[in-house]
Amino acid sequence: MYPAGVFTLLALIACTPKDSDTAAGVDYAARGPHAVGVARFVIDDPERPIEVEVWYPTDADAQGFPVEEYVADPVDRERYLALLDAAPAGCPSTATGAVRDAVPADGPWPLLTFSHCYECVRFSSFSVAEHLASHGFVVAAPEHTGTTLFDALNEDILDIEDEALTLRVADVRATLDAMLDGYPDAPPVEVDPDLVGALGHSFGSITTGVVMRDDPRPLAGLGMAAPMEYPLLDSVLMSEIDEPLMLLIAREDNSISELGNELMRSNYEGAAGAAWKVEVDDAGHWSFSDICGLTDFVTPGCGEALRQTEPDETFTYLPVEDGLQIASAYSAAFFAEILRGEAGAIDALSFEGVALESR
Repeated sequence: MYPAGVFTLLALIACTPKDSDTAAGVDYAARGPHAVGVARFVIDDPERPIEVEVWYPTDADAQGFPVEEYVADPVDRERYLALLDAAPAGCPSTATGAVRDAVPADGPWPLLTFSHCYECVRFSSFSVAEHLASHGFVVAAPEHTGTTLFDALNEDILDIEDEALTLRVADVRATLDAMLDGYPDAPPVEVDPDLVGALGHSFGSITTGVVMRDDPRPLAGLGMAAPMEYPLLDSVLMSEIDEPLMLLIAREDNSISELGNELMRSNYEGAAGAAWKVEVDDAGHWSFSDICGLTDFVTPGCGEALRQTEPDETFTYLPVEDGLQIASAYSAAFFAEILRGEAGAIDALSFEGVALESR
């Protein structure tokens, strides 16, 4: 399940799907028809082991578990739980809706990779991953060692520089290799090698852009709350990506600031292929993340702040569960339309305070 209250969002944010041209008339704003399984495995590279979380459709009964159980190391789990206990209520998610190590439902299913934000973890947006899995996708998320929450807590984190970006891109590509080549320790879920996509949040959006340029397997890419073409890093040029892209912009993002949002808008205009831009009112940088408010660094998106668009005005961010539902809905509709050919899936969504453009 989603964080408490997510299924009342239609009333909270006046979400009214329009008439859909999709073959099955699927409402991608709502939870999909599948229960969700989740499994963890490690790509045992002697130089850089990669912990990977995988969400997938299952026929098992939905159960869920406390979010801190995503943390395998018992010491780090206690630290995560302490952060949860100290965080503002209603900001970081505390419970999941997945079944640990459930038997996968019969596939094949489209495969998506998820690249997490800086000072985050592989399950930072697990609500989005669960939503995608409920709609018939497999989501594999590597832990980007060197730029995680626990690296930050240990004061041993890499700067947002080219070295970190190179490592993160390699993590995603290794995860694709493992999932597509049948890595022995990966969950036995059947994926379709011809239906692959990639998405990421914040630094994960920049990472996704490079993956889209350098790896021929992803056929669609989605970036949240950061540009893919980022002039301060050896990232991509939008002209180098021919595949369809979606960019999700938090209009009150005081992490990348209004300058960063303008870069995202420029990315959209400069995209070589089909592109969609989704702008969300009153959303902050971590409004699309389950760890919003967990530490001071990931607080933007929780509580009150000064507007980026009107710097003298104080406002309250939209509820995190709303931001998660918006990110989940547009992610699912985008990949359904591009990978599965469900025409009209994106345009069928309508949320108050959300503006959609395409080109």
